[in-house]
Amino acid sequence: MSDLPGIVVMGASGRMGQMLIKEVLANDKARLVGALERPGHDWVGRDVGECMGGQPVGVAVTDDALETMAKAQAVIDFTAPAATVDMAEIAAQARAVHVIGTTGLTDEDLEKVALAGRHATIVRAGNMSLGVNLLTLLTKKVAAALDEDFDIEIIEAHHHHKVDAPSGTALMLGEAAAEGRGVDLAEVSDRGRDGITGARKRGDIGFHAVRGGDIVGEHDVMFAAPGERIVLRHLATDRAIFARGAVKAALWGQDKKPGEYNMLDVLGL
Repeated sequence: MSDLPGIVVMGASGRMGQMLIKEVLANDKARLVGALERPGHDWVGRDVGECMGGQPVGVAVTDDALETMAKAQAVIDFTAPAATVDMAEIAAQARAVHVIGTTGLTDEDLEKVALAGRHATIVRAGNMSLGVNLLTLLTKKVAAALDEDFDIEIIEAHHHHKVDAPSGTALMLGEAAAEGRGVDLAEVSDRGRDGITGARKRGDIGFHAVRGGDIVGEHDVMFAAPGERIVLRHLATDRAIFARGAVKAALWGQDKKPGEYNMLDVLGL
């Protein structure tokens, strides 16, 4: 049992954090060795199983990342950009796999994560599900096959608690479309249309965000030309798909060299 990779979950009290903890506990190839929360959180010092409304699991919630990571082989992180950047440095020091599902990272944040990747294995993806990563590949292929007569629009929908837009998955799909077309997404991205915007610019990739209710995640990539449309779609109905993918990534990374990887690497796609 003690030979199994030890996994730490960040943001233990959050919806994804609790889902990840359940997934690690249910996995016979991993063990939960840590549950992290911010200083002052009322879960700190208590057994995480009891905090989640179940039986004790023998792991107390802590706010001490350094001490916790000393006994871990991986950390799964679906938190906030600042916390993720800090954890990247700690995980690198511990030579632990850092699985990052955090969205909203800036270019500066990504540069810091990349520095940590010189010393540790990092798996970062805007979405950890198999279906979305297949959608990413399809988006790239379709974008490469069609010329700019086909306008590309990416429409995403999430629950009303989501704090960033476009979603990390939408941006991942946008990057795939831009890569398929051989362009830089930053130069063709079109977001937040409002008022008299003028005609759509040929070659742009548009983004639209819907927020409401308890939508887990819906993503459409639309290729629209005069007289026809192609729509690629993925619907997520259970957050467990993201947790399963993240744990799979943490286990996959155990024998990999330092560097940055994504879910396409994990899935062999």
